[in-house]
Amino acid sequence: MKPLSRRQFLNQSAIGISAALALHADPLGLPIGCQTYPVRDALGKDLEGTLAQLRSIGYRNIEMCSPPGYEKSGYGPLVNKKASEIREAIHKAGLACESCHYQFREMKENLDDRIGYAKDLGLKQMVLSTFGLRAEAGMADWTTAAEELNRIGEKVQKAGMQAGFHNHNFEFKEIDGVLVYDKLMSTLDPKLVKMQFQVSVISLGYEAATYLTKYPGRFISLHLQDWSSAEKKQVAVGQGAVDWKKLFAAAKTGGVKNYFVELNMDQLKASYPYLHELKG
Repeated sequence: MKPLSRRQFLNQSAIGISAALALHADPLGLPIGCQTYPVRDALGKDLEGTLAQLRSIGYRNIEMCSPPGYEKSGYGPLVNKKASEIREAIHKAGLACESCHYQFREMKENLDDRIGYAKDLGLKQMVLSTFGLRAEAGMADWTTAAEELNRIGEKVQKAGMQAGFHNHNFEFKEIDGVLVYDKLMSTLDPKLVKMQFQVSVISLGYEAATYLTKYPGRFISLHLQDWSSAEKKQVAVGQGAVDWKKLFAAAKTGGVKNYFVELNMDQLKASYPYLHELKG
């Protein structure tokens, strides 16, 4: 191998330092990520092109959804691709992927297969997107589902990965005076199942920062959306009611390892500059 000249060495060192400084400037010193679900149709039609577009915006990390589990929800075109092929496309675009969403049924019925796929994809986190319980489910149903996820989480951990749980608005209702989310936190094993907090529950009056500090070390990631109280709809990060500095300060206590903007392409474009320029 031909040795580097002093100029080449200094140039490469400068590039590395610049990249490190740019990353350090992002919230928590972590690469800004995005969930692919809102752009799933584009991803299915043009995997390489859509990944390149996300990277061109500035995103460096993506979260996938399990193609077999989400085959009928937009990821069908990816089902016939090997995990190694998808991983190669992601890396070729200059992106990383450590986390993926899964349906409850596939985790219960096809866990060994999904674990193998996850490892081939290079994942560190397997996140359950929802229990999918009926609207009238009682607290016993939530508890039973959480106990099942503990068992799943144990197998995921033995495979060298971390299981997670992603909330929606469903978990922020009370049953007999107890908030479902709090019940889940008391049932889920803190080591086997970490939480992925969906920030959009601010639409119901619940702040992510409250739970990130209430349950220190229990969180693995965040899904980022902002909320316009006036328009009653999700908006780009930085354009709504969320106190982002407060949230990211609490995220350190919560133990957050990564975060993903989950919005449509136009909102993804509008969210990145705000997050990149956000100072702690």
